[in-house]
Amino acid sequence: MPHRKPEMKAVAVPSSRLARLAQLGGLASRIAGSVAAEGALQLARGQRPRMGDLILTPANARKVADQLAQMRGAAMKVGQLISMDAGDMLPPELAQILGRLRAEAHHMPGPQLKKVLTDAWGTDWLRRFQRFDVHPVAAASIGQVHRAQTRDGRDLAIKVQYPGVRRSIDSDVDNVAALLRMAGLVPRGVDVAPMLAEAKRQLHEEADYEREGRCLARFGELLAGETAFLVPGLHADLTTPDVLAMDFVQGIPIDDLAPAPQAERNRVMTLLIDLLFRELFEFRLMQTDPNFANYRHAPDTGRVILLDFGATREFPAVLADQYRGLLQAGLHGDRPGIRAAARQIGFLAEDTPAPLERAMLEMFEMSLEPLRHNGPFDFGASDLVTRMREAAMSMSDQRDHVRLPPMDTFYLQRKFGGIYLLASRMKAQVDLRRLITPHLQQEGAP
Repeated sequence: MPHRKPEMKAVAVPSSRLARLAQLGGLASRIAGSVAAEGALQLARGQRPRMGDLILTPANARKVADQLAQMRGAAMKVGQLISMDAGDMLPPELAQILGRLRAEAHHMPGPQLKKVLTDAWGTDWLRRFQRFDVHPVAAASIGQVHRAQTRDGRDLAIKVQYPGVRRSIDSDVDNVAALLRMAGLVPRGVDVAPMLAEAKRQLHEEADYEREGRCLARFGELLAGETAFLVPGLHADLTTPDVLAMDFVQGIPIDDLAPAPQAERNRVMTLLIDLLFRELFEFRLMQTDPNFANYRHAPDTGRVILLDFGATREFPAVLADQYRGLLQAGLHGDRPGIRAAARQIGFLAEDTPAPLERAMLEMFEMSLEPLRHNGPFDFGASDLVTRMREAAMSMSDQRDHVRLPPMDTFYLQRKFGGIYLLASRMKAQVDLRRLITPHLQQEGAP
């Protein structure tokens, strides 16, 4: 059945730093209160309560996710980033709490929306439009999207940023991180400082809609003339740091193709996986957000629609070459070559304990199975995700020695993982070896 879109609710976004801090402070107090109450009950029953069990209750999980979803902006985004990026290093309870944020959908009330647009376009902005739909067609962590028709006949999608997002980014990230630490939700062995610094940097970029517009236009140029993909056109005259105007394009969520004929699912996932390789090795420019909502499908033409370029990232040629070497070694079963390339890229450190290094190399070779497979790899029939998760959990007692890789690598792995999950959801059959081989032969390609 098609994926049901969650019903959106109008919830005002707290725009001042003080209001946002007060909401987080209130959340911490409510969690502390529930911990104390539950602890007292367990003591009364003669049980010895564990702090982790008291904190990670279903009720507290709802409180954290609901509060961050209402705040949106960086508070919501940092939860999403941690849940997706830290992977198996986080306790499953925390991953579940933060994972809920990817499905939350609230939007600004009308008066708040009007103020944002007036600040961006001036008091007479409505005169430019024949129609402007006040109810958004989509809502996310830092903005919401409206459909509109201009008086000169353009059919547009208008992305409007929530008020206060940009100026609250640094404090939101710090406050959410402090909340998670105080609640004991982040394992002591995980150094989240690089992740938080990167979250701030990425959020400042994503909150600049003029930058996103430039990335949108650049991808449009890179894929110009290709009938397989559709990138909405940018409308620079209506784009500001807080508002992004682009063509409105009709399509269905990409994962609605799950019940489509096998051949169509194979075709679409072959396109997306090939684009992923092209982004790394040919463009060296990648849209790194693996959210399924960033891909749609046009049923009338079969084109794949690409959306949301806020998380676009450039990669240096040296990183592409390092990945080329890593994949070449992996495809040939060259364990010393894999180890050397993994150290260059930053997966392994000089002080990584030998047992952990061996386990990580085995896990990496496992992840290469789809690329090493001769002919179409059946994502739907593979148990690779389960085996990878079990392998990661077997290393949980060595979390103190796990180090986050460099941020470029971090984002690449996040995109690889997201595309793999989408292919699994679609039960696609794709010949990955055929797709990757040409790129591995282009040493030092521009």
